[in-house]
Amino acid sequence: MSQSTLKRAALAVAVLGVIGVGGAVAVQQGNAVAAAPVVLPTSAVASPSAAPVAVPAPGITLPDFSVIVDHNGPAVVNISVTGSTRTSYNEQAGRGDPFADDPFFEFFRRFQMPQQRGGQRVPTHGMGSGFIVSSDGVILTNAHVVRDASEVTVKLTDRREFRAKVLGSDPKSDVAVLKIDAKNLPVVPMAKANDLKVGQWVLAIGSPYGLDNTVTAGVVSAKGRSLPDGNVPFIQTDVAVNPGNSGGPLFNTRGEVVGINSQIYSQTGGYQGLSFAIPIEVASKIKDQIIATGKVTHAKLGVTVQEVNQSFADSFNLATPEGALVSNVEKGGPADKAGLKAGDVIRMLNGQKIVSSGDLPAIVSLATPGEKVTLEVWRQGKLESIKATLGNAAEKAALAANDADDKAVSKNRLGLSLRPLENIEKRQSGIGSGLLIEDVRGAAAMAGVQPGDVLLSVNGRPVQSVEQVREVVDKSGKSVALLIQRGDDKIFIPVRIG
Repeated sequence: MSQSTLKRAALAVAVLGVIGVGGAVAVQQGNAVAAAPVVLPTSAVASPSAAPVAVPAPGITLPDFSVIVDHNGPAVVNISVTGSTRTSYNEQAGRGDPFADDPFFEFFRRFQMPQQRGGQRVPTHGMGSGFIVSSDGVILTNAHVVRDASEVTVKLTDRREFRAKVLGSDPKSDVAVLKIDAKNLPVVPMAKANDLKVGQWVLAIGSPYGLDNTVTAGVVSAKGRSLPDGNVPFIQTDVAVNPGNSGGPLFNTRGEVVGINSQIYSQTGGYQGLSFAIPIEVASKIKDQIIATGKVTHAKLGVTVQEVNQSFADSFNLATPEGALVSNVEKGGPADKAGLKAGDVIRMLNGQKIVSSGDLPAIVSLATPGEKVTLEVWRQGKLESIKATLGNAAEKAALAANDADDKAVSKNRLGLSLRPLENIEKRQSGIGSGLLIEDVRGAAAMAGVQPGDVLLSVNGRPVQSVEQVREVVDKSGKSVALLIQRGDDKIFIPVRIG
């Protein structure tokens, strides 16, 4: 676009901002905008004798963020980091990352997507933002801002600089706590992100590309957003956030911090309209653990879950495709001890509704190991209440297995050729029961079932013979949910048969 075109566009925007709709002139009053009545003619060509009709302009409230910036801007800091990291073979060869064109590349890279190892360590320099939460120098930021840091420098708005100590960092929640040797510092007030509503205005202050105390604003686009890592119920906004904003505060219109800006969805590395913040109540809980103990513990339920789509909802007779479908239960884990089974659909935890599968790990991860919880579970067409005691996520997981034996070999209407596992196959695979899928065709092939998979259950019912498969399928509606063991993974696959 040429410079002259840009100037004309800017002029047009400025004129629209002053004139408004129908020629009304807006006058800003504090946080509100009052508009004079709009006088419209009764027809396209007004008659000289016709009396004008006054149409009141709709009430529109626009925020004035200047007070928030004046009061809280001094508590937002710039963070510079030096350290070293080990390069991958691809980076050394200058070929770049082969997944860089993937739209979720930024997400997976932020959450430490595995890279080839073996390269040399090279010096790194990073930048980010943070905010002071205690007048004696306690600062909140993102864990990824200070990852691999050998030296962290904090710069205040009055241009003073301090060497910071990393008190603790939690990659799971992406929260880190820093401490600088200073007193009587300005602090930010903190609120509860649960008070936020989608559509409300929010404000970010940070250091994008090193530009200190840059202010951007937008609205809350969604709440409880689950990203690939699945450990934090993110606040999604359309606030412009760029590299360097990470770790900075997200304010509501009362000037309270509601989140820590953490991630963006981007195919370019820059802002594209989707930014994500860690709810402040999550960050505060992590901060309190780090200050008290120097480390963070997360709870676990001991299950692997999948999304409940419409096919699964049909298979399990659910009214709506909501909840977390249990595909695997850790042997000896909290869920196993509580009686959870593969095929259960977890609908609520301690009264909190589980809409998508990502809601469950986000809630559980932020609980305390040893905490007792009540689960509302959909099992074989009815709701059941199950109580469980959460374990420690640091404990090593073990895979569940069942025991059975059968010799039937046959085909069924799913398009599967099945036979029971032989004893040597059970020993080699570690699978105690199930049916080996020797051939796939028809509906099962279209759904993605593969030869060599082991069929463990149908619609949540364990199967040990072809007759059991036929019995469940014959009683099913238009789709069935197959629990498949593929290598070391267990996954549910919906198959439409109606």
